[in-house]
Amino acid sequence: MPTTLSPSVLILHGWQNHRPEAHWQHWLADRLTALGHPVTYPQLPDPDTPSLETWLTELERLLAGFGTTTSERVVVAHSLSAVLWLHAAARKLPGVTAPDRVLLVAPPAPSVIETHPEIAAFTPPPLTDLPLPTPTHLVAGDNDPYLPEGAQQTYGTPLHLPTTILPGAAHLDLNAGYGPWPSVLEWCRNPQTRLGGREE
Repeated sequence: MPTTLSPSVLILHGWQNHRPEAHWQHWLADRLTALGHPVTYPQLPDPDTPSLETWLTELERLLAGFGTTTSERVVVAHSLSAVLWLHAAARKLPGVTAPDRVLLVAPPAPSVIETHPEIAAFTPPPLTDLPLPTPTHLVAGDNDPYLPEGAQQTYGTPLHLPTTILPGAAHLDLNAGYGPWPSVLEWCRNPQTRLGGREE
């Protein structure tokens, strides 16, 4: 069942993502829109060579116009944008307290980010006791090549986040078969939904 307040959803993509139609985020945006939910799914600037400062500026702009007081505001951030959200929280970016809940999907590990010059600036801030101003849930695969130390150890435990680990889901991207993903659609509409794999 959906929540009492109809959610407005902001969907944020990751590195090298040009919003392909087959990706679960594109599918999610289309399905939520068809169900009557306001959706913002922007193409972030220069996804192949992103600038942390530019993405933070764009995120601040997006949050300034996000949802209304009569809607539940939900953020779904995948991969590099999940790490972007941690930077926004660390800096207390204006608007970062606006969402009612946030889903971080498959954030890459610091040990991986720092090895790629194009995104090294996104290496997360210190995580221990980093205050996240909004109820936040973490979901990741148990075999994500971009998260070799595991989601629980890397992010879940230091950030004290409820964490869902999906067997065989890898980076929860097209390479892992994540086009339609029904449980994330239902989670956006109802926070009590148990997040499962793409076929659950």
